[in-house]
Amino acid sequence: MEEALAAEDALAAEDALAAEDALAAEDALAAEDALAAEDALAAEDALAAGTAGIIMPDKPYRILFNSHGRLGVIDLDAAASTAGVRVWYPGLEVPGMNSWGWGPVFEDHRRVILSSYEPGKAWEGNVRVHLWIYDLEEDRLLEEIALKNRPAPFMGCTHILPGGERLVTNPVIDGKQRIWTMDLDGSDPHEITGAEDGFVYGVQISPDRRRFAYHATFLAGRDSYCIFVSDLDGGNRVEVAAAQDHLYFGPMWSPDGKWLIYQDCHYPDDPGHDWADLCLGSPGGPDGPGGVAHRKVTTGQRQWFATSYGNPDSRGSGSNMAQWTPDGKKVTCTRAEPGSRTAWPYQAQRPDTDHFNRDYYPDEARGGTAICLLDPFSGEESEFIQFEERVWNFRSAWSLDGTQFAFCRAEVGSPSGIWLVDADGGNARMLTDGYENLGADHPVWVG
Repeated sequence: MEEALAAEDALAAEDALAAEDALAAEDALAAEDALAAEDALAAEDALAAGTAGIIMPDKPYRILFNSHGRLGVIDLDAAASTAGVRVWYPGLEVPGMNSWGWGPVFEDHRRVILSSYEPGKAWEGNVRVHLWIYDLEEDRLLEEIALKNRPAPFMGCTHILPGGERLVTNPVIDGKQRIWTMDLDGSDPHEITGAEDGFVYGVQISPDRRRFAYHATFLAGRDSYCIFVSDLDGGNRVEVAAAQDHLYFGPMWSPDGKWLIYQDCHYPDDPGHDWADLCLGSPGGPDGPGGVAHRKVTTGQRQWFATSYGNPDSRGSGSNMAQWTPDGKKVTCTRAEPGSRTAWPYQAQRPDTDHFNRDYYPDEARGGTAICLLDPFSGEESEFIQFEERVWNFRSAWSLDGTQFAFCRAEVGSPSGIWLVDADGGNARMLTDGYENLGADHPVWVG
C-alpha cells in the first residue's frame, strides 16, 4: 500500500469488491491507491528517488515520516541512540489545506518538495494538490511551484530529474493517472504516458536515471495490473510482468539497475488485496541481462501487501513494498505466520473503497508478521525482525550506508511506531509513535 508509494502517501488503501467483480475492484483500487492524500507508496517512492545516487555521510541522521496527514522529522545523533533522538513536526500554516505529504528531496539534502491537499476525497481525482519547495533546515516554505500549464487539479510530484530543474508529476486527467515531466514552474510540459497507456503510478527511476519502472491498469485486454519499463521520454516501453488473475504491483529497482522486485497478488482469491508473493524481473537494458525475465520468488501469498492496522482512532494503511538491501544482494519480505489475520478483515458484502470499509475485530486478530531477508536469486530466506504473536512489523527502510534499518511496528489495536535497529538486527528501539501518539508511518532516510 504507497505507497501512492501513485499519489501521495497515503496511496494505498486498495479497493476490494467480490471476486466476480474483480475488474471493477481494480478500477476502484487504482483510484484509491493512487490518490489518497496519505498515500504510502507514492511518498515512499518519491523520497527514495530523491535520495538515489546521493553520497551519504557515514551515519545518516534524519528520517522523514507521515503521521495522520501531518509531516514528521526524526533527527538522530551519530550513534542514533534513544537519548539522541529529536522528533519534530514542520510548522506548515497554509489556510485551506487539509493534509500534507513528503515528496522528493533535492541533492542539497535540505530542500524537499511537499504536496498539500485541499479538503475532499482525494482518491476521486478532483481535489486540488499544491506543490511547494520546503527548506528542512529553516523549517519554512520557500515557494509554490508547478503553477503554469497545469493539466489537472490533482497532480503530485514523484521525482526530481537530474540537474534539479525538472519534475516528474502524476496528474489525473479524464479519470486516468499519467506521467508528465515539466520544469519547476510548470512550463515546458511533456506527456510521458497517455490515456492509451492506462492508469499509471508507482513510478521509480532507475539508478542510472535513464528509465522509469511503473505499474499500470485500465489497459485494453488486461484484467489487472502490469509492470512496465520505459525510457524517460516514454520510448522503448517493455512489459515485464502481466498475467490473467495476477495483480503485479510496486516495482523497485535493484541498486545496480538490472533487476526489479515487485508484488504478485492473486486478487480473485484475495479481493481485499491483503497478501502477495514476491517476483523478480529484469527488463534488460544496456547494462542488464538480455531480454525480459520474470519469475516468482516466494509462494503461499504470505507477503503482507495491503497493510491495515491500528484502532478506529489511529488506523492506517498503505501498500507495503519489498526493499533491496544497499548491497543489492537481498530484499525484505514482510512474512506473515500461517493463518494470520488483522483486526480489520475484509468485508465481502460491501465495497472497500478506502481499505477501511471494514469492521474492527481486535479480539479475532491472530498471528502477525516478521521481516525477513530474502535472496531473490536463490530463494534463501532468514528472519531479521522476529515474529511475535499479535505484532505486525512492516515498512522497511535501510539507511543508505546499510548500517541501520528503520521499520514500522503495530501491536493489534495500537498505533504504529517507527523503530530502529542496527544492521545485525540488534539494539532495537522505538523512535516515535507519531503526532499526539496517533501513529507514525512511511519512514525514509535523508542525509
